[in-house]
Amino acid sequence: MKYTLLLLFIFFNSFHPPETNVFICGPTGAKKYHFNENCRGLSSCSHGVVKKTLKQAQGLGLTICGWED
Repeated sequence: MKYTLLLLFIFFNSFHPPETNVFICGPTGAKKYHFNENCRGLSSCSHGVVKKTLKQAQGLGLTICGWED
């Protein structure tokens, strides 16, 4: 019984949900993030679209694009 509990503890502590990726315009200066790489809000991006994790984008103070809200 103790062995089973130990295995369950190890399994659940090693499981991490996948990161959610978002897209921003350029490496710096973006104000919004986008879940869809083809979002209408990115259509005028001339600095190149960069993929980040949702946590990184929110950590930079970015908010979700109004077209995806």
